[in-house]
Parts: sequence; C-alpha cells; structure tokens
Amino acid sequence: MCNLRSAKDMDHPLVRLNGIDEDVHVRIETKLEGADDPNQVADAVHALFPEFPLPEDAVHPEFGKASNALWSAEKVPIDQFLRMLHTQRILDTALDAIGRNLTGESTFFFLSRQAALSSKVAFPLPDESPLGGVIQVTLTSPALHDWLHAATWHKGRDSVPRSVNDDRAMEKDGEASTWV
Repeated sequence: MCNLRSAKDMDHPLVRLNGIDEDVHVRIETKLEGADDPNQVADAVHALFPEFPLPEDAVHPEFGKASNALWSAEKVPIDQFLRMLHTQRILDTALDAIGRNLTGESTFFFLSRQAALSSKVAFPLPDESPLGGVIQVTLTSPALHDWLHAATWHKGRDSVPRSVNDDRAMEKDGEASTWV
C-alpha cells in the first residue's frame, strides 16, 4: 500500500500518496467570515491543496457586508500536503494531530490558514481559533489507520515505533510527551 522509496535510497523519502488513489475519501472545507479576503483564503488553501476548486461566486467583504461562506470540496488530492509534512519534518506531529480524532474509519483535523500563507503546515491545538481561520480536512477509509501510518512514516520509526494515540503522542496542550 505504501508507495514510498526506501529512506536508504534518498535523504528524504519520495511521497507518492495522494489519498485519492488509496481508497481514502478526502473532504476539505474552510469558512470565510467577517473581513476574510477570498483571495488570501484561496492562496492559503492552494498552498496546501493546489487542486482545491474555488467557487466562482466568492464575495469580497465590504463595509456593512461581511464575508459569510463555506468553501468545500471532495476528492481533492492531498499529495502536496503530504510532501510538506515530509519536507518540514513534522511527521510525528502529523500522526498525533491527524489521529487525535480518529474513530473507526474516519478522522478530521484542522490546519492554520495563516501558516499556509507562508507555505507551512501548522496544526492548531484543540479548541483554539487561530488568527486567519482554519482549513478542516476530513479523511474516511476502511483502512485509514494503516494509511495514516504509511503517509507519516519516516526512518526514525525503525528505532522508535509510533502509533496513533500511543504513549509517545503529544500532550493535549501541544507539549511534547516525555518518554525514555
């Protein structure tokens, strides 16, 4: 299932997973509210998910007329997002954040739009509303647990195995857990 080149072959594994071709149903959505500029929101979403289709009727906020829209799309490839996790070397953080809400065949997680504008992936802490808004990603698959491990795998897991919600997961407040 995992289409990664061996870490022995390269300094960084080549990520070929995209969610779509691995029987993972992907839903991406973001809400525009208040003074949210549709152009900046589009730039943030496209930094992580370049194939996200933009609505043609995006309304720009004006005095007395705030933004109020929900952009959503399904079957959006997430290969760019997965590459960024590898490049930024935040695979264990991703495993923890994406797996936090994993129940059965489904999970959801949030990404900071402000960080995305800087081409960075940031997972807001639970119950936080970061400045600039969030992108919500929902993944559903009968083999989601295994897919998540393949998508976030790195060579260090040969020495220190990890699993969703294991005793090495980050604390609820985002602090690293201490383990020996």
